[in-house]
Amino acid sequence: MNTNDNASLAEELMAQLQGAPMQQIAQQLGSNPQETGSAVSMALPMLLGALGHNAQQPGGADSLMNALQGHMPSQQPQAALGGMGGLDLGGLLGSVLGGGGAAGGSSSMGADILGHIFGGKQDRAGSSLGQASGLGAGGGQLLQILAPIVMAFLANRVSSGGMDTGGLGNMLGQEKTRAQQQGGAGGGLLGSLLDQDGDGQVGIGDLLKMGTSFLGGRR
Repeated sequence: MNTNDNASLAEELMAQLQGAPMQQIAQQLGSNPQETGSAVSMALPMLLGALGHNAQQPGGADSLMNALQGHMPSQQPQAALGGMGGLDLGGLLGSVLGGGGAAGGSSSMGADILGHIFGGKQDRAGSSLGQASGLGAGGGQLLQILAPIVMAFLANRVSSGGMDTGGLGNMLGQEKTRAQQQGGAGGGLLGSLLDQDGDGQVGIGDLLKMGTSFLGGRR
């Protein structure tokens, strides 16, 4: 399966979420697919752009690569399957959404990932997304649903592309730049999160612990 070289990572993943996956996410949020799709299109540049920012910090790409190991297709065959960035979204969403019921442990996993991505700005990221998208309190829940999907998507790209740490850092750095240059709601939300403290630091201390603590005890 060929990927569109002109498409951003956010656009590629957004395309894969269309249809049944988006309906599942909307059901979990108690929203409709159109409103949910709009919110997802804002959330993905936020998540990927923040990961790009983190990966550009000293040691950040190494820590992220370590964190992605648990999502590699060879180690998590039920979560991500072959292809150029293709995911078994049905199986992955079933895990993330707790089989369609309350998202209990998977919600906790999503919150853990967000803690590493956004650091102390996790709650602010959720509330900002909820306000911008109209989801309200559902903004944080949506980020928790999407975080494991984003990580599995990146792990699959790294694995299928034979990517090293430098390649991962470059890919995510380009994604961050693209999100900021394209603007829109997602780029605006990302920019506001990066600039809140005036130092551009987004959870770097947490990121550097990713390799040892992130998803370490899962399954």
